[in-house]
Amino acid sequence: MEKDIILSMGIESSCDETSVAIVKNGREVLSNVIDTQIPIHEKYGGVVPEIASRNHIEAISRVAKKALEEAKVELKNIDVITPTYGPGLVGALLVGLSYAKALSFANNIPFVGVNHIQGHIASNYLTYKELEPPFLCIMMSGGNTQIIHVKAYTEFEVLGKTRDDAIR
Repeated sequence: MEKDIILSMGIESSCDETSVAIVKNGREVLSNVIDTQIPIHEKYGGVVPEIASRNHIEAISRVAKKALEEAKVELKNIDVITPTYGPGLVGALLVGLSYAKALSFANNIPFVGVNHIQGHIASNYLTYKELEPPFLCIMMSGGNTQIIHVKAYTEFEVLGKTRDDAIR
């Protein structure tokens, strides 16, 4: 790979989907593999945390391998591993974090945890390549709705939020 290219491996396991993406220079998705658990949890009427955690354990290695294959890169080419560290279901998060830490340690690849909510904001940079802070953002995820002033890439001010439900 060219020297000025930075490849990130994002790992998401905050609820009921195991996802691994390979992203080039923070703006181009080379692969995004998602293993969903929706059919598993439907019969319970919602996500069962223990079942979600167990399914993440079964899926994580397969999903990561497939993401690398689809991106046509090897783990040795990855510059940083960026898992979700929260908020989310504790057991589910632990699976992604533990996997990411093990990959990071075993392969001497830097590890940078990502806040799930800030990850939603940053995903706009993938769709809108010209987007740069400052801007206002309405973020809706799970039971959250927030109006956020994005002052800089890593500087945020929550202007308003719901207490316990997302607007629809």
